[in-house]
Amino acid sequence: MSKQFGRITHYAFDAVLFSAFLAGVKRSTGLTLDSDKISDSKDVKKWIDSYLGVGEWVMDQSVAVMGSSGWFERRR
Repeated sequence: MSKQFGRITHYAFDAVLFSAFLAGVKRSTGLTLDSDKISDSKDVKKWIDSYLGVGEWVMDQSVAVMGSSGWFERRR
């Protein structure tokens, strides 16, 4: 049971990490996943948009934490 929980946790973490990666791609290049081309189902599109929203939230929180930390500096 504990091994299954660990595996599910690992997959969930990987999914959030990939969503944050997609958010970073969107912010740096403007490219985003087109949910209209993936499925015609409104439920699937809503799920994809929610999934991508999690990545945006993780990216926002990460930038806020890193911005307030003395270990990072902003360079343009």
